[in-house]
Amino acid sequence: MKIVLRDDVENLGRKGDVVDVADGYARNFLVPRGLAMKATKGVVQQAEAMRRNRAAKEVRDRDAAQANAAAIAGMRLEITARAGDGGKLFGSVTAADVAEALLAQKAVEVDRRKVGLDEPIKEVGETEVEVRLHPDVTATLTVVVAGS
Repeated sequence: MKIVLRDDVENLGRKGDVVDVADGYARNFLVPRGLAMKATKGVVQQAEAMRRNRAAKEVRDRDAAQANAAAIAGMRLEITARAGDGGKLFGSVTAADVAEALLAQKAVEVDRRKVGLDEPIKEVGETEVEVRLHPDVTATLTVVVAGS
């Protein structure tokens, strides 16, 4: 059965794509959940409009991500945390802390999952952190952890 996807479906397609799936999959899963609709002549024209809108939104998102990347690339983000003797932190600085500090200091909102911090920072010092603002756009910033 030919259907038009109304939303992105993993391992099947993206919003506005016309795909061919098994009748039962469409009738019992995709259509009842509002993820797809049966492909008729009018719906296929709507799908073309959905694809154009999706392409325009992707361009806007990429441009906004590039503007944010230019704003934060190479900057120094300072975070203060409690530390003991020898520079060890009482706890750690996580990706969520970096995202919060980025919002507070530079007014750039970033999801914590997009901050490329493999392991939490547990010592005072500088660390290079990569932030993925878009699948095609990344920026690198320096996180300076100061002890208090």
